[in-house]
Amino acid sequence: MKLTTAALGGLAAIAGVAVHDLTQRRHSLLRNYPVIGHGRFLVEAIGPELRQYVVAANDEERPFSRDQRRWVYASAKRENNYFGFGSDNDMERVANYAVIKHRTFADVAPPTHDHPAEQSPLPSAKVLGGPRGRRHAFRPQSVVNVSAMSFGSLSANAISAINAGVGMAGALHNTGEGGLSPYHRQGGDLVFQIGTSYFGCRDEEGRFDLERLAALVGSAPVRAIEIKLSQGAKPGLGGVLPAAKVTEEIAEIRGIPVGKDCISPSRHGEFDSVDGLLDWVETIAERTGLPVGIKSAVGNLEFWQELAELMTDRTRGVDFITVDGGEGGTGAAPLTFSDSVSLPFRMGFPRIYALFAERGLTDDITFIGAGKLGLPDNAVVAFAMGCDMVNVAREAMLAIGCIQAQKCHTDTCPVGVATQNPWLSRGIDPALKSVRLANYLMTVRRDLLKVAEACGVLHPALITMDDVELLDGTGGGVSLRERYGYEPGWGELGPQLAAEVSAIMHRTAPQGGEAPESAHAQ
Repeated sequence: MKLTTAALGGLAAIAGVAVHDLTQRRHSLLRNYPVIGHGRFLVEAIGPELRQYVVAANDEERPFSRDQRRWVYASAKRENNYFGFGSDNDMERVANYAVIKHRTFADVAPPTHDHPAEQSPLPSAKVLGGPRGRRHAFRPQSVVNVSAMSFGSLSANAISAINAGVGMAGALHNTGEGGLSPYHRQGGDLVFQIGTSYFGCRDEEGRFDLERLAALVGSAPVRAIEIKLSQGAKPGLGGVLPAAKVTEEIAEIRGIPVGKDCISPSRHGEFDSVDGLLDWVETIAERTGLPVGIKSAVGNLEFWQELAELMTDRTRGVDFITVDGGEGGTGAAPLTFSDSVSLPFRMGFPRIYALFAERGLTDDITFIGAGKLGLPDNAVVAFAMGCDMVNVAREAMLAIGCIQAQKCHTDTCPVGVATQNPWLSRGIDPALKSVRLANYLMTVRRDLLKVAEACGVLHPALITMDDVELLDGTGGGVSLRERYGYEPGWGELGPQLAAEVSAIMHRTAPQGGEAPESAHAQ
């Protein structure tokens, strides 16, 4: 009797759905195929999960393949991150596949079979702010640092985990343009980013306030200031933090009204020319004593040409330039912007670097790359092109638990990274995840050091454009130098900087991997 009642109830429910589907006008599929048409929407809803875990091959998925995610996860957990049975990448048929050319004989002998997350010092080859004599110039102690991700976009627990993790790894944490929160004060050194809304350093009318900036950076371990001009995810487009995410806490940190959409303009109000930008840079640097740089994606080159030209007399200038690739970005954006506005890193960075190399300015500037450079093979290409450091964002998110659900813009991140939902964000344990981030950062540095030593040098900044070849997918290949038109010496440190960083690494880099000589050694 109970089964009959249940069956009748089920049939009645199906009939009700069928009637609804037949009479509604919103979905043509359901109107023509009542009930069973819902199966299509179900498959569509779980499609990303099916592709991620079932359908896609190990090296197919984007933006990060299963192999790449597995490597980050294993590195963060300090597990075995080796891969067995050879590469499953189709090297010979993929265009622009980068191959790093090791040396048979070299003065440098890398250690063999060291372990993930071993702490090997890998400082920047350049002193940030040194060439321009900034009062608080310093040499960053990690060439791998965490890129700009704001509190508000990321949860409090995520920011806390990242900041504590960079503190353990001796790296730098960029605050993002959303201001400096209490969660940025967990032991890690900071790069304070100033965006177009001047969050954290604005007055009641939303205008930039130099004294508020000085007070803010003086109250926290801020080592440098980055002026955000644009980012790879949405270059030339302002940002929006939905009203639902603008809590009292976020409103206080940013200096904005509670419960209203927070809209960042696409342009700065403090300057409208390269000349004005440089004046503003010098004003900030003079008041705070900190190195000051800019971050931008690469589009029209007129801005960069004028910037390089105005810096030629060395009276004014930025201390660092962060070039963000168009393939990067944790921020949500319209599809056209995320797919088609601004150049990818490997195309954009060389164009910018060349403008400064032509004028002999490259040793005066610290170049920072961003855009999927948290994978050692991509990072090596960046260093060969002339980067001095790399910033990682999505890779850092993966290290603290991101599963690439791609729901960052919905406030429903299932692992609590990109959400302000208290129930979801509680899934992140900052004490545990901070250690995982530190492990990941140290593993990237370890792998960069090992690859550099395989190329016969002591530091990745000493890898040259001739040490990397790009395969063309048809059986041929060209060096990075030939592909991007670098002149001799471009992408390389000047003799003094090269000698300095070699001396530093000689004192700190582990050596090994060479068998003892016999009596008959040649």
